[in-house]
Amino acid sequence: MTAPAETPLTPQQLRLRQLATIGLILGVFLNALEASVVSTAMPSVIRDLRGSALYALPFAIYMLFSTVSSPLWGRASDIVGRKRLYLTGMVLFLLGSALCGAAQGMGWLIGARALQGLGAGALLTISLTIVGELYSLQERPRVQAFISGVWGISGLLGPLLGGFLTEHLSWRWTFYVSLPFGVAAFLMVARFLRQTGVRRAAQIDWLGALLFTLGSGLVIWGLELHQWLLAGLGAAILVAAVFLEFRHPSPLLPIQALGERVTRVAFAGNFLGGAGYFGVIAYLPLYAQGVSGGGATAAGAILTPMLVGWTLASIFAAQLMKKVPLARITQAGFAVLVAMFIALTFTVHSPLWVTSVLGFFVGTGMGFSMLTLLLSAQQSAGKGELGAVTSGVLFARQMGGALGVAVMALLIGAAAISTGGVELAEGLRRAYFLALGGVALAFLLSLRLPLVNPEH
Repeated sequence: MTAPAETPLTPQQLRLRQLATIGLILGVFLNALEASVVSTAMPSVIRDLRGSALYALPFAIYMLFSTVSSPLWGRASDIVGRKRLYLTGMVLFLLGSALCGAAQGMGWLIGARALQGLGAGALLTISLTIVGELYSLQERPRVQAFISGVWGISGLLGPLLGGFLTEHLSWRWTFYVSLPFGVAAFLMVARFLRQTGVRRAAQIDWLGALLFTLGSGLVIWGLELHQWLLAGLGAAILVAAVFLEFRHPSPLLPIQALGERVTRVAFAGNFLGGAGYFGVIAYLPLYAQGVSGGGATAAGAILTPMLVGWTLASIFAAQLMKKVPLARITQAGFAVLVAMFIALTFTVHSPLWVTSVLGFFVGTGMGFSMLTLLLSAQQSAGKGELGAVTSGVLFARQMGGALGVAVMALLIGAAAISTGGVELAEGLRRAYFLALGGVALAFLLSLRLPLVNPEH
């Protein structure tokens, strides 16, 4: 299991690798299912708990803790190994899910979402890092495309399942539904995965993790509550955290790898793409209900095409990259995103099916660009930095998403979120403009990527 990918594996090792991979993929399924199910149910959750003024916080807090903990999990797994930390993250995620389902108020829900996000930070990060160790560079695109396919299937089922559970049972079941999948994933990884990652003497950057958490939290909280002093303080703490990273012997973020152009573009592209994509999908279920008058099922259905597009594009990109340089696929993905966000700004008063069709192509753009940027960054990373680079790319994407949700709440406006109708549609148009600016900048940055295929 820990032998280099070039060394032939025995049949028993191949079987263990396959079973361990299935367990990891179950964890990815759980992560994606939870995100899409909960997005659909959130309007009902907020209404039941009387928290419309804090609509963005359950999204933003989850993404914040998932984001900030992601590089910490990744760096720690480089030092102490992957398996133990993955299982710890799964336990935290399942405990947070159970507490979310039992929430009796907004404070309880937000706290439980923080715990859930803390665990989620380990699941995808460590899963992709383990895949990077278990499979060679030539095998990896196929496996990661398969993971993207599973992500898409769960994303396809999630909105519809969330709508069904919310309308026919209770929004609380949108949190409980993840528990059996999580238990199954835990047992398979515990049984079949051999420890990966090489133990090495290094310090974990706890102060950096604390500063990133505190700074990001203050920025998001300040934006949500219109407390500009808090937001400014949070931004200053984030700047201090970055300076600290340059001086730490084992920084939370892969500072050495960020000296490479490919890694810098991968980070920036994921940040900007994540801000646009995740910022928008947080409000699309509300748009479906508040503008078009649909129910929870319609709110879920509007997300489905985006997730299907992401999935299909990831699978197709894995095949395409055998003949086309990664950079060209990345650039095509961002070009599609630019075109689609332009179109969305003109269609906020159109029927839901129009938004759904355009959303499919938004997902397609993300599928092309995110997979290829991750593979490019992993290709340029040294073996001792693989966990930190993988988690850093996901950190950038999720941090962009967390800030995107908070900033778009400002652009849309609390009154529009509460009342819906024309005001909400116009607020969403402003959010689309913000997303457009981000993906356009990401496209320009992607032009600096070298034209190299992963197998070269």
